[in-house]
Amino acid sequence: MSISSVRAGSRKGYQAVVPESIRERISDNSAGLLVLPGLFFFSLFMFIPLIFTIYLSFTDAEPATVFQDGPGGLLGLFGLRGDEAFVGLENYIALFNDPSFWNSLGTTWLFVICSVALKVAFGVGLAMIMTSDRVSGKRYLRSIIIIPWALPPIFTITIWRGIFSSAQFGLANQFLMWIGMEPQAWFTDRWIAFSTYLITEMWLAYPFMVIITVSALQAVPEELVDASKVDGAGFFHRFINVTVPAIKRPVMFAAILTAAASFTQFLIPFVFERGAPGRSNELIILYGYQEAFNYNAYGAGAAIMMTAVVFIGVFMLVAVWKGRLAEGVGGS
Repeated sequence: MSISSVRAGSRKGYQAVVPESIRERISDNSAGLLVLPGLFFFSLFMFIPLIFTIYLSFTDAEPATVFQDGPGGLLGLFGLRGDEAFVGLENYIALFNDPSFWNSLGTTWLFVICSVALKVAFGVGLAMIMTSDRVSGKRYLRSIIIIPWALPPIFTITIWRGIFSSAQFGLANQFLMWIGMEPQAWFTDRWIAFSTYLITEMWLAYPFMVIITVSALQAVPEELVDASKVDGAGFFHRFINVTVPAIKRPVMFAAILTAAASFTQFLIPFVFERGAPGRSNELIILYGYQEAFNYNAYGAGAAIMMTAVVFIGVFMLVAVWKGRLAEGVGGS
């Protein structure tokens, strides 16, 4: 029996079993049906942890109660629910009355603003150099520039932790002594430690900004640049009046994405002395982690994480709306 005959028999059997109206509906929505399995598993791994975190944020969950002696079955969320008690909004009320939360939230937003400004300035500057006609070997330069993006973040952050070592053999202190300055204890002063966060975050994210900006710069119409040169415009005048309007939307899109990444940054403060000095430099995700796993307050930690989700969600919606980045989506 040939493969074609088997295929024909299968098609006839399918047509005999499935009504024509259903076959037409399946044919019209075949693309959606192909996506459904992946969408199902994505939703499974995305929404179950989110729903469980929301649930924990309304309880007094701690290591002694979570997952322990729960009711089981559907009522017990199939083993996810333990012996924790429902406390309503107590975790959120305590959170909003905690000065440490507001310090962490303010530090996080300051970190976002400063790091995004540095990433955009450094990324656009490098992109301008890489697209300049006066620079040779640009293909190799692009390969070198994206190296930080290719390395595991934990590896890069650990290297920067060593660079900012308070010992005199740390590279940062070696540089300071080379230019005649005194070595620094980088993690004993709040704002010096904060500056090390910014430098490391910029290093991790600038390749993304460079790639987006280079692509945008290559799309700037040469006719506009040539016309501005004919009109006698200098470099800075051309940059402000020709280049910036042309690359504004792609750079803004990249800045919003990197801002969201900065808001959820965990590894840098965790590796850099866990928010030292003290807890003054704890970013919001590290603050939630500390409450959950160092102080065994899973409910409070979950409330912190859900508050962070709300803040970053509102920020993304407002940024996309105000930046008009969704114009033209859906054919509108």
